[in-house]
Amino acid sequence: MNYLGLGYIGLGLGMGICLVGAGLGIGRLASSALEGSARQPEAAGTLQTMMIIPAAMIEGLGLLALVACLLGILKLNSGVDAAAAMHAPAAVEAPAQR
Repeated sequence: MNYLGLGYIGLGLGMGICLVGAGLGIGRLASSALEGSARQPEAAGTLQTMMIIPAAMIEGLGLLALVACLLGILKLNSGVDAAAAMHAPAAVEAPAQR
């Protein structure tokens, strides 16, 4: 028995969890930077500069997870064609017309 549907569900859940984690990471990073600039307004430019690199890394991780899951889905799709060909019924010849 071929469980392709479970593969799709697993890839979708994995992608969603990773992207939610990336979103929470960027939100927490921005929250901390805004809190720091509220406490010390003269350091706002430095905090913004220091925030950009980790935000780009977190977003890159989310993009990497998205690409990996899409590649997994494409790999599963190639398995669907092979499974369909394997389980296809034998060709039935039509009766000859006279």
